[in-house]
Amino acid sequence: MRLLCGFHDKHYQMKGNFNDIINSDKPVLVDFFATWCGPCKTMNPILEEVATEAGDNARIIKIDVDKNPNVAAQYQVRGVPTLILFKNGKILWQQSGVVPGHQLKQLLQQHA
Repeated sequence: MRLLCGFHDKHYQMKGNFNDIINSDKPVLVDFFATWCGPCKTMNPILEEVATEAGDNARIIKIDVDKNPNVAAQYQVRGVPTLILFKNGKILWQQSGVVPGHQLKQLLQQHA
């Protein structure tokens, strides 16, 4: 699985809008981040590892709050990083701050 980075990623053009993505029947972990945020940079290798282990059982995307302020506001993201797990369009879990990889893997397995 590839870690998808925001709506403006040079390497991956997202098809569909954010609502289409989070309405998946597979879990979708969204990382709301900012490029200037130190803890957000700490999350990058953690999310890469989790994405690799999750394979096709889940999707992980990154949303830059500075480039997508409306999406961040819609989900009341007040700090970064904020991680939100969606499935079928519903929020199953939300947490701000750095989250250990083992916790994210367990969370995705639980909702796969």
